[in-house]
Amino acid sequence: MLGKRKRVVLTIRDKLDIIKKLEEGISFKKLSVVYGIGESTVRDIKKNKERIINYANSSDPTSGLSKRKSMKSSTYEELDRVMIEWFNQQKTDGIPVSGTICAKQAKFFFDALGMEGDFNASSGWLTRFKQRHGIPKAAGKGTKLKGDETAASEFCGNFQEFVERENLQPEQIYGADQTGLFWKCLPARTLALDTEQSTSEYRSSRERIIIMCCANATGLHKLNLCVVGKAKKPRAFKGTDLANLPVTYFSQKGAWMERSVFRQWFDKYFVPQVQKHLKSKGLLEKAVLLLDFPPAHPDEEMLSSADGRIIVKYLPPNVTSLIQPMSQGVLATVKRYYRAGLMQKFVEEGIDPKTFWKNLTVLDAIFEVSRAWNMIKSSTITKAWKKLIPASEENAGVNIDEGAILAANLATVLQSTEACEHVDIENINQWFDSRRKDSSHQGLPDCERTEQPCKAAGKRPSGKVRKAELNPERHISHRVALEWTENLLDYLEQQDDMLLSDKLVLRRLRTIIRRKQKIQSTKSHS
Repeated sequence: MLGKRKRVVLTIRDKLDIIKKLEEGISFKKLSVVYGIGESTVRDIKKNKERIINYANSSDPTSGLSKRKSMKSSTYEELDRVMIEWFNQQKTDGIPVSGTICAKQAKFFFDALGMEGDFNASSGWLTRFKQRHGIPKAAGKGTKLKGDETAASEFCGNFQEFVERENLQPEQIYGADQTGLFWKCLPARTLALDTEQSTSEYRSSRERIIIMCCANATGLHKLNLCVVGKAKKPRAFKGTDLANLPVTYFSQKGAWMERSVFRQWFDKYFVPQVQKHLKSKGLLEKAVLLLDFPPAHPDEEMLSSADGRIIVKYLPPNVTSLIQPMSQGVLATVKRYYRAGLMQKFVEEGIDPKTFWKNLTVLDAIFEVSRAWNMIKSSTITKAWKKLIPASEENAGVNIDEGAILAANLATVLQSTEACEHVDIENINQWFDSRRKDSSHQGLPDCERTEQPCKAAGKRPSGKVRKAELNPERHISHRVALEWTENLLDYLEQQDDMLLSDKLVLRRLRTIIRRKQKIQSTKSHS
């Protein structure tokens, strides 16, 4: 009599391997013998194929597909989604996040979403959250990490050996990296607005898209920019065929480069375009794509061409600022060209800054940033590879500071433009290098803001404002407050360009009002 079969629990990696072998025609029976499982288990894996693959695509390689055995999701899925969107936003803005800050933010979002249950942002919750999304442990609390020079040096040596071993030419070596672009960011001193109200209304927007630049080490093959926006088809795209855009456009609710988006870009755009380019050069259709450390990308083993000749390699953690080619001035120069082009467009249109700002659409931004990417010289890209491919520096040409030339030319043009007379090179350079969190480059300078109430003092306030001033003690019921809040929330939900955090503030207010209304109702019936 045969003994009872030992229970085997497969890892996610094992299940992916079984799916692959089933597609190759290997029978259920043979696979059940090889892996020591029942045929029914193999059939269940085939039945859940799509779910397993989607989970693997959305998981980070550092979370260990070769060790992980379950596909458990968070108990509070909406909270989990909001938290990872918030975390990625902090990462994009360069803001360090400690475990304490992360836990406090989770508690805030839990209340703001009006969720029910006994949620505790404990150390156990934090550990599971980090494991689900492959977030590595920080080296220090509340501090930005410096580049790991030892790891960078070791990777450079290993990468050069890999290139020699695989006999790859610079034409076959590609790099890609992404960055957030706040496409309505305007220099402070151009926004000469008339009233205090308009000052707050027309400060530079938080509207953001993700752009990803990809090119080979020669700089001669630049793929179209990959752009990720929030809306599938923004209002500004009306009448525009997505196929005719000068970029490869994807949509994602939080405007993030999710693993599924990256996988789609890699399979449908990167691989075919690289194969076509190498064929035109008479080279073997073999290449490597160098990527930043995850969690933005799928597992290395899942990113390769069908024939396995086009593969990816990941940089080790914490070396992006030191050796990631696109972070050696390429992405920064794209942003500078974009912002310079934006100002040139403003000057050419000859309208006031406020009107220009209001009329600017995401479609305008896409065409402008595409133009900026096309203006990047091959020598700029080649120079960015000098640490990974030392020989490439010889062909980089003269070292010219493109940003300094742009700033000087743009300052000269703007100083002769109405409403921009006070712009100088320093102001332009600050704007070129500004981030979203650096608000000093997005609103009016303090000296201009303080004058606004004086200018507005002679204006007659609106009837609604006067009514509010005359009735400072006017009582507003919970029912009315709730109705206003829900109407405003409905409005925000209809807008494609509103951040989730903005909606959460209102959701939290709605929860508070509902609570108060319930308490009042209970008291009145007692």
